[in-house]
Amino acid sequence: MTEWTWGRLFGALRAAGAASMVGCALVLGAGAAQADPAPFEPPRLVPADGSTVGVAQPVIINFPSPVADAGATENAIHISSVPEVPGKFYWITPTQLRWRPLSFWPAHTSVTVDAAGTVSTFTIGDALVATANDATHQLTVTRNGTVEKTIPMSMGMASGGHQTPNGTFYVQEKLPSVVMDSSTYGVPVNSKYGYKLTVDLAVRFDDSGDFVHSAPWSVSDQGKRNVSHGCINISPANAKWFFDTVRPGDPIIVQNSTGTYTRYDGSNDWQI
Repeated sequence: MTEWTWGRLFGALRAAGAASMVGCALVLGAGAAQADPAPFEPPRLVPADGSTVGVAQPVIINFPSPVADAGATENAIHISSVPEVPGKFYWITPTQLRWRPLSFWPAHTSVTVDAAGTVSTFTIGDALVATANDATHQLTVTRNGTVEKTIPMSMGMASGGHQTPNGTFYVQEKLPSVVMDSSTYGVPVNSKYGYKLTVDLAVRFDDSGDFVHSAPWSVSDQGKRNVSHGCINISPANAKWFFDTVRPGDPIIVQNSTGTYTRYDGSNDWQI
């Protein structure tokens, strides 16, 4: 997308769909530093400097205002790692650019992001991967390829179209408790599929409100059938273990569901 302006970028997007936002594959560490002035104001980088994250964590560059030239912006950002890893840029909005490796980061990789002088150096932790298999109703957690725990679960029910979406997601945040309210997405609390309740030990993995969380009310269904409104329900004891074990960027992979995730909102990094 070198030398593209935003008009050309989003003109192509309208013509070809969201997939056209994906930049060419790049190799970490490629390109020499540029002496020209940065084509953007200092951004905020995620992950933060000094942090440790999971193997599915993308690099997120948040600009204080829309950039004028997408290609020049990408050329001014340099990502290096040990070992070197190939990856790609993609824009979520005119103020947010992301980069992810083509495959999960190798465990224990050291990464440095230099956005024209704004720098973050972070570390990848163990390869902790949670796989939710709707065919077996089990959530299997592996660490560096070895099964660490298998957890009975209940995912989104087909009734009302609440199936948990298939795909590769990742831990975005952990909340000790959160109020879940169906009216926030247009379903009245007092309707057939309405609800408003406080759930504990909630691990969010997308921007539509899907979490892995404690669900004492569905323990008898966990491992057998789907009864949730899209979240992954597990028992309080298993939720405590999961909440304490995972960190931001750890992958959560949903398999064998009939749901799909169609929003281009920053939750579908691994579907891009």
